[in-house]
Parts: sequence; C-alpha cells; structure tokens
Amino acid sequence: MYANHGYFDFSTAAFAPPDAWADLRGSAAQPHLQGKVLFHQTPFGVLVTAQVQGLPTPEAACFPSFFAFHIHSGRSCTGSAEDPFADADGHYNPHNCPHPAHAGDLPPLLGANGQAFASVLTDRLTVEEIIGKTVIIHALVDDFTSQPAGNAGAKIACGVIRPR
Repeated sequence: MYANHGYFDFSTAAFAPPDAWADLRGSAAQPHLQGKVLFHQTPFGVLVTAQVQGLPTPEAACFPSFFAFHIHSGRSCTGSAEDPFADADGHYNPHNCPHPAHAGDLPPLLGANGQAFASVLTDRLTVEEIIGKTVIIHALVDDFTSQPAGNAGAKIACGVIRPR
C-alpha cells in the first residue's frame, strides 16, 4: 500500500492533532476507569496511542497487570447488566481472520499503579474505516490463542471512535 522506505518521524505524528479519537469510560463496576485513545493516520499505518487511568490494580505481587485492548465492530458502548458494553460487538475483523489476526487486535495495555500508556503502529486498518466503531479494554490479558476473542474476560471500558 505504501512504500516502506525512507524515514518517518512517528513522534511528530503523535504530537499532531489526531485524525480520530475515543474517550474511554469504565463500566459500572469500574467507575473510575477513564482514558483517551488517539488515532493518527501515517504513510505506514495507524498510530494508536492510549492513555488510561483507574485500571484495576493487582491484588498480589505476581498478579498480572495486563489488559486486553481491541477495536470492536459495534458502534455503541451500551449493553446490559451482565455485559455493560454488549453492543460493542466482537473484534473488528473485516477479513474474517482467526484471532489474533483480526484487524482490531492490538497489543495489551500494561497497568502501572492503575495507569497505562501505550503507542502502537498497525497496518491492519485505516482511520477512515474505524470511525464510529468502539475501543474496548478487557479485565484480563488476551491469550492470543483462544477463539474467537482471546479469552480476555469482561469488557471494563469502552469508547466510540469519533472523527477529528
């Protein structure tokens, strides 16, 4: 799609106004969880940057602080008492690939005292095609194996991707 030669300064792209963004809000069980996800279209793919606060903190020293992080195909952060973000639907997967090759599969967030910051480049999607879709944080780490969605646990935060 793009020539993979030459230098591109991703740090400059990260400081430019985003092409799209999502405000994350926690479920009723995680009312303090909030954050923002920014999407920058670059010549090499989409730079996705997340800043999150209020993540659950580990109960013990060896308890993992990783949280699955995905773009989902649904267009709403609504749902039911059992699944507060059920209408976010499943992972964004326009090519019907097995997990973890869905276009919406992203690396997990690493919590640090309830905070997380991550920036990743993906060429599996474009900003234009994800406008109106949802971003989800799950309670558990994605195992990158289980079908169809990595056994990542409950959806604990959601945001709808909006254009700039």
